[in-house]
Amino acid sequence: MVEKGVVNARFQVLHLKHMEYLLAAKMRCQKLYIGITNPDPSYVRESVNDENRSTRGANPLTYLERYEMIRLAMEEFGVPASEYEIMPFPINRPEYITQYVPEDGVYYLGICDGWEEEKLKILNSLGLKTEVLWRRTKEEAGVTGTWVRSCIATGEEWEHLVPKSVYQYIVERGLEERIRHLHLVQGEPDAKSKIAEEDID
Repeated sequence: MVEKGVVNARFQVLHLKHMEYLLAAKMRCQKLYIGITNPDPSYVRESVNDENRSTRGANPLTYLERYEMIRLAMEEFGVPASEYEIMPFPINRPEYITQYVPEDGVYYLGICDGWEEEKLKILNSLGLKTEVLWRRTKEEAGVTGTWVRSCIATGEEWEHLVPKSVYQYIVERGLEERIRHLHLVQGEPDAKSKIAEEDID
């Protein structure tokens, strides 16, 4: 077990595949640093590997909302607060990544698509130590943020796709309406295309 591990995702919305990723990484390190990508909506990075990831509809939740959902979910899954930290992870401005997370950590990734491959190259180009937890096809990816947002927006069942604490957080704060509105404005893929452009993100 290493001392420090680092993961990153947008967590729009935090779902059960995110938790699989977080917990798999936590099993490999004493302290896990959880990076939230796209923390600042004023600066986005376009990618040919995921053209929708920077749209407003794909990013309905604020940094603070995502932070709070992660804390609630980690508590729900029994991870002590002393064993992880949550912070911005500016994958859109890679030169600033180590301003937020430890340079000497192991950077864990789960790869299912071109965007994850691109992130791996970015991290390797910075001289960071990376470890791929798994490589899966899009068909094997399972739940994605696109799928969850689409279900919320179209009134389909989605409670089973996310941790209980995340479901309660979104419902109690009325965030479904914002997700629904932005989904309609942006014209995101519907729930039928659940094997979507994004994987962990």
